[in-house]
Amino acid sequence: MATEFKKSDLRQIVYALSDALDLVGIDDVAHGKRVGIMASECAQTMGLSGEETRFLFDLGLLHDIGVSSTRTHHHLISEFDWEGSQVHAEAGHALLKDFPPLARMATPILHHHTRWERLPAVDASEEQKREANLIFLADRVDAFASPHYGKSDFFDHVEEIRKKIEIHSGVYFSPELVKTFLKASEAEAFWLLLEPRAIQNYLRDKLAEGSPYQPQFAELRMLGVIFSHIVDAKSPFTVDHSMGVARLARHLGKLAGVSEENCDKLEIAGLLHDLGKLRIPDEILDKPGGLDRHERLIINTHSFETYQILHGIGGFEEIALWAAYHHEEPNGKGYPFHVKEQDLSIEARILRVADIVQALVQNRPYRKGLPMQEVLEYIEKLTAEGRLDADIVSLVQSHAEDSMAAALSA
Repeated sequence: MATEFKKSDLRQIVYALSDALDLVGIDDVAHGKRVGIMASECAQTMGLSGEETRFLFDLGLLHDIGVSSTRTHHHLISEFDWEGSQVHAEAGHALLKDFPPLARMATPILHHHTRWERLPAVDASEEQKREANLIFLADRVDAFASPHYGKSDFFDHVEEIRKKIEIHSGVYFSPELVKTFLKASEAEAFWLLLEPRAIQNYLRDKLAEGSPYQPQFAELRMLGVIFSHIVDAKSPFTVDHSMGVARLARHLGKLAGVSEENCDKLEIAGLLHDLGKLRIPDEILDKPGGLDRHERLIINTHSFETYQILHGIGGFEEIALWAAYHHEEPNGKGYPFHVKEQDLSIEARILRVADIVQALVQNRPYRKGLPMQEVLEYIEKLTAEGRLDADIVSLVQSHAEDSMAAALSA
C-alpha cells in the first residue's frame, strides 16, 4: 500500500522547495517569489481568472528551477541578456516536462528567456508564449531592481526601471504585456509587495487559495528526484549523489526492519538531504583541495538550511529531522545541532551512514571511487571514534556487495 502524506499539500511543498531555488542567490533569497508576485499582479491587471493568476504566481516561483549555480545566478541579476541564458531554461524544461502535476510549466519555462520577436517561430500555444514572456519581463524587472532593494532611495529608481522595460517593447517583450506592466506598476503597492514581510504575507494568501492536493508517495518521490537533480547538478563532485544516498538509505532501512512507510520517508529524506547546499558558493563546493576554516564553516551551514526548507511542510516533520541530522554524530560532535545518540532516530543514523558510504564509493572528478574494502575499513574507524552508529555499520559490512550496488546503481 502506497504511503499517504495526509497532512501534505503539494502546493505547500512546491512553495517550500522554491525556497531552495532562491538559496542560490546566497544573499538575495527571494528572486523567484518576487517574479511570481509581479506576474500575479500583472495577471490581475489583465483581468485573468484566479486559476491563471495562481498558475503565473507558481510559474514565477519555479521559473529558475534549472539554476543551481551561483555563477549562473550572478548573470541573472547583473546582465540584461547574455550568451548561454537559454541553458538553465532548457534544464528547467527537462526537469518538469514528465512530472504531471507541474508539466504545464515546462514550455513557458523553456522560453522564459526567449525574446518576444522570436516567439512567433516557437512551437507553443499563444497562451504559453504570453506566460513565458510575462515571466521574462518580471524576471528582468527584478534584475533591474535588485541593486536597490532594502535601500531608502528605492523609489527614486522605480521610474528608471519602468523606462528600461518600456524601451524593449516589441523586441524582448510583448507590447501588450509592457503596457500591462506599466499600468500595474504605477501603484506604489506593486513595489511594496516585493519587500520581505509583504512577500511572506503574499505566499500565505496564495496558499489559502485553491484546493489542497494530497500527493501520493510516487509523486513526492518524483518531486524529490527533480530537486535532487538540481542539487547534484550544482557541482561535478556531487552528480547523482542524492539519488545514491536515497537508494542506499532505503536498502539499509529495510535491512534494519524499518517500516515500509518510514522507508518511503527515508528515501525522500535521502533525495532532499543536501538541499541547503544550493546556498554554498560554487567556488567552495567545487574546490578540489582542502577547505580552510572559513570555507568549512560555510559548508557546515547546509544541513541547517535543509531543515529550514523542509520543517514547515505538513507531513514532513520526520523527513526534515532525518535530512537535517545527516551530519550529526552519536558522540554529539557533529553539526549543526550537536545532537547526541539518544536523540538520533534509527532513520537519521541510517541516513548519516548512507551519505558517507555513497560519497566514498562514488567516482569524483579528483579521485576514483574507493573499493568496498577500503570503505569498510574507513567506516569502522569512524565507528570506533563514536562518529557512526555501530549497528548500521554492521549492516553495511554484512551486506557489502548489495550496499555498494544500491549506492551506485542508476
